[in-house]
Amino acid sequence: MATTATKARDPMSAMTGRNQHDDVFYPESDGKPMGETPLHRDEMYELIFRLRHRFAADPSVYVSGNMMMYYEQGNPSACFSPDVFVALGAGDGERRVYRLWAEACGPTVVFEVSSRSTSLEDEGNKKVLCQRLGVQEYWLYDPEGEYLAPRLQGWRLKSWHYLPIAAEPDGSLVSTVLGLRLQLAGGLLEVYDDESGERLLRTDETEAARLAAEAEALWLREELARLRGEAES
Repeated sequence: MATTATKARDPMSAMTGRNQHDDVFYPESDGKPMGETPLHRDEMYELIFRLRHRFAADPSVYVSGNMMMYYEQGNPSACFSPDVFVALGAGDGERRVYRLWAEACGPTVVFEVSSRSTSLEDEGNKKVLCQRLGVQEYWLYDPEGEYLAPRLQGWRLKSWHYLPIAAEPDGSLVSTVLGLRLQLAGGLLEVYDDESGERLLRTDETEAARLAAEAEALWLREELARLRGEAES
């Protein structure tokens, strides 16, 4: 499992010492909806859920989304809100906003569940900003297939510039930073452990797996009780 934190940051940004006093108010919301459509919202939530489940055993990893991220201390207008992001090395404590100068590291990977109305921002200003902030990988995913071809695209940072991530022979894209393989199936994003090939379960699948495990455990207890009873009779 990859655990390399994002260390590279723009030396020109105003991210000063994390212990410095700061009484500026940084809003928790930009007033925009979480997703343009129910599908965008659901896919955003599902990706956050799977990534959190993936890194649940590592307390150094923080996964969130739709959170205000501020990158210049004292300037609340210097902000953006990634749909989904992973910060390797930030620590998994709760936050109301993400202030880069107050964190151990910036975001390592950013995902945008993009749409026609957000495409210009996602492919333009937001991508350039993430590049400048040293985000190691930047991903765009268009669940509706409205504008992006292919519908899943990724870039990896090299020498402060984003280079496209080439597709594998099967059409999947690999996040070397997270150790994950991303692939569209039926138009929706599926996520796999790149080493084991195991697919990360969605919320309904996780719940079904939990119920199945509980049912199996109950059956085993009952079966053991039955065998014990037969042995004692």
